[in-house]
Amino acid sequence: MRDMRTSDFDYQLPPELIAQTPLDPRDASRLMVVLRADSSLRHRRFRDLPELLRRGDLLVFNDSRV
Repeated sequence: MRDMRTSDFDYQLPPELIAQTPLDPRDASRLMVVLRADSSLRHRRFRDLPELLRRGDLLVFNDSRV
């Protein structure tokens, strides 16, 4: 396994797909959940976060504009 590099996260995103304002209501924002047991992904809403968290979970935040 090689070291992770920031270039691993480079991708092209068309400008029209970049959010300019937050959703209303704010808790309707999309949330990607990675299930460690099988590395599967689930798509939820930020409002679902309290029911998803367990002791020892890792939260990764980004400080982008939206």
